[in-house]
Amino acid sequence: MRFIPHSVSRSSFLLAVMVLFACGAAMAQGPTYKLGRAPTDAEVKAWDHAVGPEGKELPDGSGSAVEGAKLFGTKCSFCHGRNGEGVFPWPKLTGGVGTLNTPNPIRTSGSYLPYATTIWDFINRAMPRDAEGTLSPSDVYALTAFILFKSAIIKDTDVMDKKTLVEVKMPNRDGFFPAIPQAKADKDHSWLPFWDQVKEMRKEDKAFGGN
Repeated sequence: MRFIPHSVSRSSFLLAVMVLFACGAAMAQGPTYKLGRAPTDAEVKAWDHAVGPEGKELPDGSGSAVEGAKLFGTKCSFCHGRNGEGVFPWPKLTGGVGTLNTPNPIRTSGSYLPYATTIWDFINRAMPRDAEGTLSPSDVYALTAFILFKSAIIKDTDVMDKKTLVEVKMPNRDGFFPAIPQAKADKDHSWLPFWDQVKEMRKEDKAFGGN
């Protein structure tokens, strides 16, 4: 066996590493594979349709639970049941309001989500299965109204549109921590448990005779 000096083998290793880095840089700066194309402005606009809690992105249109019941029966009931009760393995959409802080919480669109606009947004982008994007804005408003009605959040005759939908107060709206941390304890000494406020909260608690 021929002896290879340690310095030579080390140099060879460093050389190999440098070559690999050089090749990677060259590939990164090299020509493209000429596959695909840049999206057009119209295509980007069509994809950019997420709706936030304030509903600024909601389009024109309207619908009620009465109208939504018919649509739900033909386009949604196969997976979610006639009344949104869910058909295994597909999720339950309605009911469960007031159960999240119980030993048997039922998490549904009606009981868990903090904003009704989230329901509209998801239906609009992802439903019905294998036919996404085929519903009109009014169809989505009607289906959203149906889900809200079946969770006893609105009446079946309430019309949902870009103005009324954002006015809906979801049962779990206050079940989430706010985006902006609470600066100090409330008058009743309640304070949301943000981790960076734990020390200060304990000081307040001791001042009121706590442990």
